[in-house]
Formats: sequence, structure tokens, C-alpha cells
Amino acid sequence: MPEIQDVFAKYGADYCRTHSISAEQGKVLRAITNCRTAKLGGHIDACPSCGYAKPSYNSCRNRHCPKCQAFSKERWIENQKYDLLNVGYFHVVFTVPSELNMLIYRYRETMYGLMFRAVAETLQELAADKKYLGASIGFTSVLHTWGQNLMFHPHIHCIVPAGGLTKANQWMDSRKKFFLPVKVLSRKFRGKFLAMLKQEHPELLLENNQSLLDTCYCKEWVVYCKPPFKDASCVVEYLGRYTHRVAISNNRILSFEEGNVSFKWRDYKDNSQWKVMTLTAEEFIRRFLMHVLPKGFMKIRHYGILGNRNKTERLNRCKLLTGTQILEKALLSPIDLLKQITGHDIGICPACGQSRIEFYMNLPPPLSI
Repeated sequence: MPEIQDVFAKYGADYCRTHSISAEQGKVLRAITNCRTAKLGGHIDACPSCGYAKPSYNSCRNRHCPKCQAFSKERWIENQKYDLLNVGYFHVVFTVPSELNMLIYRYRETMYGLMFRAVAETLQELAADKKYLGASIGFTSVLHTWGQNLMFHPHIHCIVPAGGLTKANQWMDSRKKFFLPVKVLSRKFRGKFLAMLKQEHPELLLENNQSLLDTCYCKEWVVYCKPPFKDASCVVEYLGRYTHRVAISNNRILSFEEGNVSFKWRDYKDNSQWKVMTLTAEEFIRRFLMHVLPKGFMKIRHYGILGNRNKTERLNRCKLLTGTQILEKALLSPIDLLKQITGHDIGICPACGQSRIEFYMNLPPPLSI
């Protein structure tokens, strides 16, 4: 089946010559093109019993690469299992209106940061209000910038436990459906984001008259809350769908021929039906590169009880109050983690099935890529 790498390998160089791209976008394009090829070097493993040998080429490890994110996702999820509580969890999605898309894309790092802060303050302040919960909460937020059709659509996913820690250090359960009304969340988020933008970054609005803010103030912003999960194991599976996802995965690519790329996408405006979209390779690359994050920007963030400050102490307190078992973290090796996930030991020789394959020799990359 065709992959994103195939598109980049054939048309990436031409795209770079005819389009102005950032240094980070160029780095991503080159990394995906060279991932798990001889250009990045590697090594040869061999079986001491039967002599079977196979080359293994290095991964690019770029966070935008669909091949490299699979293992990173599993490693991250394995670590998060130790932070889950024996309570229900909610999935909340915060979206900004499309009128702000141009401004957000132009000033990505600043505006993404504002989105994270506005979401965090909205959830924490409303949860602390006794009218809704009256407790401190903890949650994980993940930034996505794409829609199913690869167009620019910035939004933040939040995984929120159904309850929080009161000032008296007691656990307070939330209401079964959700402790924060969606309309209240939406309007609080709208007010927070626009106030931060206006007060902290008025220079970004110089090229846009007051009508942009007026339009955004008048619109109802979309905040969506899904029903709570059944148990913590469902949360782990769900987290995996969102934390390390890239703009489009290889399994959605259907064909790549005559300079066109066809992929499947879900049209949420048409009863979530699956459809097929065909783009030129040039347009496909353009849309993919729109979602390259600024260098060093953290797209996964933890807040409240799950924040770094006094996290262990507060989280252990919550575990005791919610009857959650406190587990000791065990760092699994890559081979052991893959065995746990797949049920297959990749260290066993696939030819004879008896001995473990061993390192034989390095394959250095060429002098220049």
C-alpha cells in the first residue's frame, strides 16, 4: 500500500524548490522521506544458529512521522497507566471559530499557547466553583490542528477525571453526565481566549479591525463533551487515539498514481460518512506541512493534579481516596513492550524459531543525505 513517505520521496524535492517552507517543515519532510531507509544507517542482526540475517534501518523519530509515532504512543500510554484513577473520565473538545484560523496559523506558537492557557483556566476555574464541583481537578490536554480533510482546524482534546480534590483534601465526585455545562464552558472559553488575545497581544490585531473580535464575541464557540468512559482501561485505549496522532496515518492512503493522492476521510457534516478525497501530490504535501508544529512546542500538557508540581503527593492522595491501586513503575525494554502489545517476541529468529537473533554489524549512513 502507498505511504506518505512515497509521496514525499517522489515529489518532496520539487515541492521545496517551488514553495517557500520553514526550516522545521523542511526538516520534517526530509525526516519522513529518509525514515527507515539506508540513508539513516542501521545495523544487521543475525541468528547464531541458522545464520539468518536481516538489516534494520534507523527511524527518524520525528513526531510528525506516522511510522515513528506508533511505538512512541505505546511507550507514552504505558507510562500514563500509573497515573489513572479508579473513576470515570470525560473527553472534552474545545474548538475556536474558523474566523480566527488565518490569525492562528500566522502566529502559531503564540496562538497555540493562548489556546492551551484559555482551556486550562476555563476548566480549573469552573471546577473550583462550588456551584459545579468545588474541587481542584487534573487533566491532560492534546493539541490537534487538522480536520479529516487535512485542512487547518485547530482544537484541543482534554481527558478529564470525573471528580477532584477539595480544599479539605477529600475526593469530590462529579455528576454522572458532566459537572460543567457545555454552554458555560463554551462562553467561558470564548471570553478567556479573546481577553488574553486583546490584552496580551494587541499587536497581532493591528492588521485586523475590531470587526474580527466582534464577530468572534457574537458567535457560539463549539465545545463538545462525550459521555464518561466505563473504566480506566478504556481511557488508556482512548488516549492512544489522540496523543501521538499525526495529521493523517498511512492506513488512510488509498492510492498514489499520476501525481494524485487519494485518501479516505470521515465527513462529520454528513452523518460521519466515510468518503474518498483525491488531491494533487503538491496540494497533499501543502496540507500536511500546515500541521508541522513550531520547534520545541509541547502538544501534550498536564494540568492541576497531573501537573509536575507536587504531582506524586497529590496523585497518591487521590488514589487512596478513590480506591486506586498504587503501582510501582517498571521500565520495559523496547522488545518487552512490543511483546506485551503484540504477544510476539521479535527477538526470536523468524527462520528457525529457536535462537535469539543478535547484533552482527553496524550499517553507517552515507556521508551526506
